[in-house]
Amino acid sequence: MLWPDAAQRDRLVEIRDNLLARIAEAEREGWLGEMEGLRVSLAGAEEKLTQLERRPSRVVVDLGIPVSRTPSS
Repeated sequence: MLWPDAAQRDRLVEIRDNLLARIAEAEREGWLGEMEGLRVSLAGAEEKLTQLERRPSRVVVDLGIPVSRTPSS
């Protein structure tokens, strides 16, 4: 799965907020087709934000240094 970049979280929040404002405007103006398209975009932005919240934190695991063993004769 491709995860959204955590550094872009603020930008995603800005996009979501802008979409909410545009949906409110479309509702006031009666632009039904525009509202539907904006709602689809909003769902995508919210899903990406949810993915960021669910994303496991990266944990570095030390696997040690491999040891080469020669077979006993």
